[in-house]
Amino acid sequence: MPLVTWIKAGTSATALVLATAGAAYAAPSVEPPTAQAAVVTLRYDDSRAAGWEAAIAAGVASWNANVTNVRLVEAAPGGAAEIVIVATTGWPQATLGPVRPGRQVRVELGSQAVNQGYNKTRIAAHELGHSLGLPDTKPGPCSQLMSGSSAGTACTNAVPNATERSRVQSTYANGVTTSVVTDGRTLVDAP
Repeated sequence: MPLVTWIKAGTSATALVLATAGAAYAAPSVEPPTAQAAVVTLRYDDSRAAGWEAAIAAGVASWNANVTNVRLVEAAPGGAAEIVIVATTGWPQATLGPVRPGRQVRVELGSQAVNQGYNKTRIAAHELGHSLGLPDTKPGPCSQLMSGSSAGTACTNAVPNATERSRVQSTYANGVTTSVVTDGRTLVDAP
């Protein structure tokens, strides 16, 4: 038998075996991949916070490293932002969130606190915590980011503790749900 005939016969036989096997074989049930929790992206605008850029970047990095279901990103120049950050001469203050995409809160990073010796990065991370829905926990130890000025000027901790991380995780657990209502209070962080 010529070689071409052998190849045709072999190809036909292989196709027949595969077709028969496919008809008799049921593919195993494959579970869909587990859905990851939705990550809420919140944009911040620090274009009016001159002198605070490094502290804001460090505060944002602290939150992004410690929570997984909300991500803070810098807004494009002139773009919309949920968190508007401005530098002021007064005491730091912020609108109590939790802010949701399409909504807006304001953070004021006040130089009065810096002039009295408080750490800029801790201030920025603390005020961002208000935007994410965390109230003050005054008085409190330095290990609590939300203890703010009550921890004293020697405190430089800008990392949320386990309870603070858990509260933010819980608040943003359902992605962009609107079940959480904010009261719009502004929290002033003067001692």
